[in-house]
Amino acid sequence: MASTQGAPILVASNRGPVSYALDDSGGLSARRGGGGLVSGLSAIGPEAGALWVCSALGDGDREAVRRGVAEPGVRMLDVDAQVHADAYNGIANSVLWFVHHMLYQTPLEPVFDAGFRRQWASYETYNHAFARALAEEAAEGAAVLVQDYHLALVPRMLRELRPDLRIGHFSHTPWAPPDYFRLLPDDIAAQLLGGILGADRAAFLTRRWADAFTDCCHAVLGPGIPSGTRIGVHGLGADADFLRERSHRADVDERMAALREQIGEGRRAIVRVDRTELSKNIVRGMLAFRQLLDDEPEWRGRVVHVAFAYPSRQDLAVYRAYTAEVRRVAEEINSRYGTEDWTPVVLHVEDDFARSLAAYRLADVALVNPIRDGMNLVAKEVPVVSDDGCVLVLSREAGAYEELGDDALTVNPYDVSGTARALHRALTMPLDERAERTKRLAAAATALPPAQWFLDQLRALDQPS
Repeated sequence: MASTQGAPILVASNRGPVSYALDDSGGLSARRGGGGLVSGLSAIGPEAGALWVCSALGDGDREAVRRGVAEPGVRMLDVDAQVHADAYNGIANSVLWFVHHMLYQTPLEPVFDAGFRRQWASYETYNHAFARALAEEAAEGAAVLVQDYHLALVPRMLRELRPDLRIGHFSHTPWAPPDYFRLLPDDIAAQLLGGILGADRAAFLTRRWADAFTDCCHAVLGPGIPSGTRIGVHGLGADADFLRERSHRADVDERMAALREQIGEGRRAIVRVDRTELSKNIVRGMLAFRQLLDDEPEWRGRVVHVAFAYPSRQDLAVYRAYTAEVRRVAEEINSRYGTEDWTPVVLHVEDDFARSLAAYRLADVALVNPIRDGMNLVAKEVPVVSDDGCVLVLSREAGAYEELGDDALTVNPYDVSGTARALHRALTMPLDERAERTKRLAAAATALPPAQWFLDQLRALDQPS
């Protein structure tokens, strides 16, 4: 199946670098995405002839595929909508995400029944569609970088179709420890591990997640496995040049002025910026802020919790319920403590990147307290753009803790009282110490920017076993 005119470098991911929208007249408009992969792939330049294989995610994307509309260097797959829904929401987001972030309420879930097996068959079909497309598009001996838990079966499937290829798989999430990973049916657990082990190299954001994957291989597949797959670690960092330039544009200055007005003259700001993702632990963060106001009443009227909770996966009922709970807790705190001229929690739920950067710049404290997180780039971005230095209160369960833990105030994400104490310590930290910590955090956060992160993975595929 090798193509004589195929691409020498390929990236595969569920979401691609572009999406399409249909207008009322039936016209299509394209919107470019961002993120580490987009920045990384740009590092090799258009002359490299790279190809990004991704999925059509909505009606606009599917219509673009049907009309033959495509961006240079992108192949979008129009997988059957029901197959995609089963694979993406049914398996990737409702099973694999929950396993790796350890989110299940185990007295009631998971339930691996006939419905699960039907959705798993769709996940296999979805992964096979990617494997076939990559096999068709890749030049002899090409490098293929497969991304994340949506496509865990692709490396093995692709290896069977194209043994000549150099294949890497990168996990952007945590990896569950063996006892939790083995909640999965035994055959499914083995299939997932075996799928990734079809790659020449499996890479992770931290050593902790890499070791957990290896431990799962030993527990599920037996001692000595992985044997033919190299394990790597690439801790994706923040893009300092982009962030510093973008955070000083006029729209960010406008958002800063509006936020300062909402916060109030002379008040301190505890900032968080997250999607309303279950693993981000937004509710406990707000409860910790409430505990701070109870334990240290001198902060009443003097500090505001600026919380950006941008909607995520609202097609899943559990996420809609979580978003509603975030709103309820914020309203409860404001009702209980607020005064005529002080709103303790300023909650924004409309996604606004410029406003997020404005909050980064003015934050006195950044609260990043996920239950589990593969990395958490917010923890890395805030120190880079902070105007006057910012104390980072960081969960020990975030991947970023491995690099930033020495200069952050570390918390157990379940310990609301401990987090409240950390917030008080952060608010009372001397300015010179805060500034010095911020400098060291920014240096650590930018050690492996997206372009270098991507190139390092490409080079690693060239290294002998």
